[in-house]
Amino acid sequence: MQENSFFNYNGRIFKANEKVIDINDRSFRYGDGCFETMKLINGKIVLQDYHIERLTKSLQKLQFIKTDFFSSQKFIDSILHVAEKNYHSKLARIRVTVTRGNAALYEEITQQPDYLIQTFSLNNSNNQLNENGLDIGFYRDVKKSCDAFSNIKSNNYLPYAMTALWAKQNKLNDALAFNSKNNICDASIANIFIIKDGIIKTPALSEGCIAGTMRKYLLDCFTNTNKLFEETSINEDDVLNADEIFLTNAIQGIKWVKQCGSASYTNTIISSLYNQFVKPLFL
Repeated sequence: MQENSFFNYNGRIFKANEKVIDINDRSFRYGDGCFETMKLINGKIVLQDYHIERLTKSLQKLQFIKTDFFSSQKFIDSILHVAEKNYHSKLARIRVTVTRGNAALYEEITQQPDYLIQTFSLNNSNNQLNENGLDIGFYRDVKKSCDAFSNIKSNNYLPYAMTALWAKQNKLNDALAFNSKNNICDASIANIFIIKDGIIKTPALSEGCIAGTMRKYLLDCFTNTNKLFEETSINEDDVLNADEIFLTNAIQGIKWVKQCGSASYTNTIISSLYNQFVKPLFL
């Protein structure tokens, strides 16, 4: 079976080699839209409510016409149907891309969202805490803005694409991007958490980071279990002087960092956090 053999575009199923996106699509031209990345395990979307909430807020912020489709069971069933056709129901990455359709920048537009549902198979290693810690670095060419749209997983993903490219060129597992205040924003595909003297810290949303679903889930868990944590600003020195560092996203959950430049880290507290909060999600 070919990887990602079928996809759903605006409610219709197409084969992977069929072309459906027009060259005038505003997402292609301007990055006008957003996307949602979800994890599917045994036919269920992990943190489903968190994803629906974020997608709904993103569409509102981007001024799409109000629709209940993306919070409906029909939308969930559409995702599961694509996964089933691709034989991905057991373990998969789901990508839902939303665009504004075809129009030039100042042409009249309907604001009605177009959507694309894709599924991709995952390796079982994505359900485990990484045995070997990540090696990361600082990518200094990105200075991400801290504005009303910074927390959205926008289709204009250039800062993170360049961060990931730089990390790959430098044989690193990932890299940290900076914001316009020269603080750490997040990594190319993950939010960052640091632990210092038992206190867990992560960049506040006001620092321009993506509003990650795993990030929000963990912060809710920390609140409910009285863990010491802060949403704050984090600079380069904070990263280098941390005791432990981990990255989070919906697919991998938690990945611990072993090294950043000349600094090295342990994963004692991270292992406990993973076992307590993330491992139950992936069973």
